Amino acid sequence: MERDGQDFGAAAASLIGWWSDAGVDVALDEAPRNWLKPAAKAAPAAVPASAPVAPVASEDGPPPQLDLFQAWLASSDTLPFAAPSAARVCPAGDPAAGLMIVTDMPTGEDCNAGVLISGEAGRLFDRMLAALGRDRASIYLAALSCLRSPDGRLNSEGAKQCAALARHHAGLVMPKALLILGDAASKALLGLPLVQARGRWHQLDTHAGPVKALVTLPPGFLLGQPAAKAHAWADLQLLMQEVNA
Repeated sequence: MERDGQDFGAAAASLIGWWSDAGVDVALDEAPRNWLKPAAKAAPAAVPASAPVAPVASEDGPPPQLDLFQAWLASSDTLPFAAPSAARVCPAGDPAAGLMIVTDMPTGEDCNAGVLISGEAGRLFDRMLAALGRDRASIYLAALSCLRSPDGRLNSEGAKQCAALARHHAGLVMPKALLILGDAASKALLGLPLVQARGRWHQLDTHAGPVKALVTLPPGFLLGQPAAKAHAWADLQLLMQEVNA
């Protein structure tokens, strides 16, 4: 059977493969469960707070409305790493979906494709989203920088500017949860390396209020370290508890 030009059986097998790699080997709990009963919302745990952040708003700063900000990202020559011929990979998806996902910057492959998290890493990312019961249309995907730096890294000054813009961006979206992908994005937004940040919720302060943030391993890393999928799956389960509550 085909759906939207893709083989549904192959897609299902791919998703099952992701669950298997992540260590999910049973479809049911040992005890009976009423799947129609809404899940009880757990009491909020203490969430470490990031440093206070001043609003990013001025006559020369980014626009204070999301649609204008998106257009500004697509055209402003004041962005870090901006150059006349530089490709931009802009945010995509639904800002009202409740789940915002942020990576550091586009890869060279992303710049060629015009899509964040593309290629083989993108296919794994799509399977991760499917495990959440989501797809790219039901999340909001963005990067700290929509432009790729010449060396593919966030230098200290560039990271600082991109992090300020990302906080402003998150404040305009105000998602229920923000998923941060990778070490560079974690350091820029939370001041913590991935190994210290993942596995627990953080608070990202924005001009519009705090946003709950979670850090996990990026799909590109998981391609080379498939055993780490179990850690990513644990993070996704923690994320599901929040966004589906």
